[in-house]
Amino acid sequence: QVQLVESGGGLVQPGGSLRLSCAASGSIYSINTMGWYRQAPGKQRELVAVIRSGGSTNYADSVKGRFTISRDNAKNAVYLQMNSLKPEDTAVYYCNMGISTGWRTSDYWGQGTQVTVSS
Repeated sequence: QVQLVESGGGLVQPGGSLRLSCAASGSIYSINTMGWYRQAPGKQRELVAVIRSGGSTNYADSVKGRFTISRDNAKNAVYLQMNSLKPEDTAVYYCNMGISTGWRTSDYWGQGTQVTVSS
């Protein structure tokens, strides 16, 4: 069984920074794409950033130049460094990983962590 655990959310003032972490545990053979999504109240979940096994990345236009996604394969972890935060970044942030357990590959989600940007 695979579990993703997130940490690092909280309340921050506009212009501030936060770093989100997500670590996977369980029967993991390999991890392909890792990503961060977010969902604001009344809105659909949207992609924030992804990082592939080879290290290539993609970002939503709204976070380019402010957010940085990274991964540590030895720790089965993905991180999201968020700088210059804006009130519109307020949302629940979810990590996502495509994980192979050896006999199948499935998408797994973290429990979500609240990020609130407010003065």
